[in-house]
Amino acid sequence: MRSRNRFSLPLLLCAAAVASLLLPAGQTLGQRDSSRVVTGTVIGVGGRFGGRQWPFRLVIDRYTSEAEVQRLNSALQRGGQDELLRELDDMKAGRIQVGNNVGLDANAIIASPYGETGGTRLIVLYERNINFFELRYGARSQNYRFGYAELFLGGRSNGQGTFIPAAMVRLRDGNTWEVEDFGVYPARLIGLRERGRRDVR
Repeated sequence: MRSRNRFSLPLLLCAAAVASLLLPAGQTLGQRDSSRVVTGTVIGVGGRFGGRQWPFRLVIDRYTSEAEVQRLNSALQRGGQDELLRELDDMKAGRIQVGNNVGLDANAIIASPYGETGGTRLIVLYERNINFFELRYGARSQNYRFGYAELFLGGRSNGQGTFIPAAMVRLRDGNTWEVEDFGVYPARLIGLRERGRRDVR
């Protein structure tokens, strides 16, 4: 069964298979500019990438504001994925890298608190590169135009999360986003650590 992640705005809901997490309205972190780096490991789950590992790196320059989140939601309501891509193209919050490459712009990084120990939950959404083979042969993966990651940082143990390298985004019930993975299962993020935090002047 293909996995689907769902999150609604301004309430964020993420469901990988049957697990879900909620962010109450009004509990987003302050949108102050910051610069930090999160590193860890991506582990493939199932399929031809099952068990394979790659280094993961997320550079955070700023958090996406509540107003920007609402712009993205409105774009998806108006014109689906095409309009969402156009809106994301004007945004940049950092950079995401998987493996030993230069990576891609992280268009949106949505931060919220979680847990009782000052942890942070991050939702990362970005436009992925569609390769020549997909374009030439009209592969079904062309419809999966986004990359998506959910990270849980802080607390007493190393951070962890979920990574979807090729995702389709749809709108359900007005303001609930459904994020579908092109593969059978999302990849896992483990050993997440943050460093180099500082305010940008």
